[in-house]
Amino acid sequence: MQGTVDGFSYGVFTPIAAFVMACLGSALGLRCVTRSLRAAQSFKPGWLSLGAASIGCGIWTMHFIAMMGFQVRETPISHDIPLTVASLAVAVLVVGAGVFIVGYLGSAPAVLITAGVITGLGVAAMHYLGMAGLSLEGQLHYDTTIVTISVVIAVVAATAALWAAVSVRGFFPSLLASLIMGVAVTAMHYTGMAAISVHLAGGAPRTGASGDALPSIMFPMLLGPVVFLVLAGVVVMFDPLLVLGDGEWNETPARKRETNRPELTDAPGAPGAARTMPGPPTWTGGGGTANRDTGTPPPEPPRSARW
Repeated sequence: MQGTVDGFSYGVFTPIAAFVMACLGSALGLRCVTRSLRAAQSFKPGWLSLGAASIGCGIWTMHFIAMMGFQVRETPISHDIPLTVASLAVAVLVVGAGVFIVGYLGSAPAVLITAGVITGLGVAAMHYLGMAGLSLEGQLHYDTTIVTISVVIAVVAATAALWAAVSVRGFFPSLLASLIMGVAVTAMHYTGMAAISVHLAGGAPRTGASGDALPSIMFPMLLGPVVFLVLAGVVVMFDPLLVLGDGEWNETPARKRETNRPELTDAPGAPGAARTMPGPPTWTGGGGTANRDTGTPPPEPPRSARW
């Protein structure tokens, strides 16, 4: 018997909420990776890790918010908790692999393609691993062609995201890039869901640890990633370089070292050149100098004055 699949049981609420979370995770991740390019070498892994976790949590949260609207009318649905947690770990790890590759090796085409393929395949694996964690009275079947399309979308979206992470500068370009990434990731999810068909089996619905109602298990599991994204947002927004403004934000450490080189800063008119203030005037004579303010006479009568 064929089950009736409904991916929008809550109307447009779940797609919009999923899209917003995907955009939030992408925006935070972009900002963290961009910040890592301007950080000292010792802080770079921390910013890259925060960016990877932000993007991974954003994608995973998008997926499971969208899954809250998924139902098969003839059977209840529940989630296998270990597989669900594993899908979150996969999302963060594969995004981390791609982010660290471009963070340290740059944005050369070969590097971007390699990192994009790894990350895209990992995001697709997260999606289908989460789907494998669905528990219902029946079997899920997938249309191979649509699954392939969803994987291609994931790879293209991941490559574009990694390119934007190391290439896009400025608030509004980053905002636009995060919106595009949100659209791509959400499109990948719903394309993958369109590949599903359910063949129902007889018997009573399964119960037990994995048979909890979907909303009751989803809300607690979503709480952790959502809280993390909020905290990551606080860290990003209170970063000193963002507070100081664009001039300081766009100045790389290499450029600062170049500007502060002694031979450059001591040159007349150079940025940061030291300005010496005149000291007390002195009288110079053939036999020595004396301070005019102290009243101490010079050894010989002064023949010329220099200020």
